[in-house]
Amino acid sequence: MELLQLKYFQTVAYTEHISRAAQQLNIAQPSLSLTIKRLEEEWGTALFERKGRNIQLSASGKILLRHVNRIFMELENAQAEIRAEEERLSGTLKISITNPRFLTGLISDYIHDFPASKIIQAIGAKDDISTALKKGDIDLGITGHPIRDEEVESHVLVNEDIVLVLPSNHPFTNQSEISLSHVANEPFVTLANNSEYRDFTYLLCEKAGFAPNVAFEVDSHLLVEIIKLDQGVALLPVSICRALGLHYMKVADDDATYPVGLSWMRHKRLSTSAQNFRDFIISYYQIHHERFLV
Repeated sequence: MELLQLKYFQTVAYTEHISRAAQQLNIAQPSLSLTIKRLEEEWGTALFERKGRNIQLSASGKILLRHVNRIFMELENAQAEIRAEEERLSGTLKISITNPRFLTGLISDYIHDFPASKIIQAIGAKDDISTALKKGDIDLGITGHPIRDEEVESHVLVNEDIVLVLPSNHPFTNQSEISLSHVANEPFVTLANNSEYRDFTYLLCEKAGFAPNVAFEVDSHLLVEIIKLDQGVALLPVSICRALGLHYMKVADDDATYPVGLSWMRHKRLSTSAQNFRDFIISYYQIHHERFLV
């Protein structure tokens, strides 16, 4: 017994006429008659009785119709629930980032423009974000240095200038820019739990001919506190320094810029909300690009 047979039976039951039912179902009358006959043989009972030129349900047919109606009603309920769930999921976007600052300021503007937004945001390492994109666990990812993968589409949001934060009493504070080699012997304050950015700043120092003398490796909150205590120098994104009111200098060395990339799966169809958020992020960084430059 198949659902199609039951749909045919239901249509005949309500029209009480084989020819009209065949027309509604857009099938040949003999084919419909054969389907009803086979259904009756399968159930071992007559489902219809003749009444003049029409037919009507037998007692067995009435019982079957009640259950068939329930079956199709439950299927309609299932379809409605699936559509509702799909609508709910399509309105919820999932994003993972390597650093909270990538969405600072941006998120409030987005919610102002899209107040019904539902956003699930996570923090993760670059490799974890790439894996989550491929598994479909997230829609978008933002990382320092864009993800390079043939399955992933990446867009460089900004190449942010990295600057040197100095103690307020440092002898170089009056200069407009500085080479990192001039602070090779200074104690450095670096970020903990952000290997991607730490590796980047270590590479800058290595290119300048030295390994940084790390005095403090702390999270972002403690880093600012220690810097304000004049306990060392730090390499930080210029937007962070401006937001926190830190004294900084332009770094004269090449490659002192930190690319930030937005990524999504190349061949995946994004939900409308994810597309809107992606486009908003790109636009936001374009509009506010000056805050990331010295």
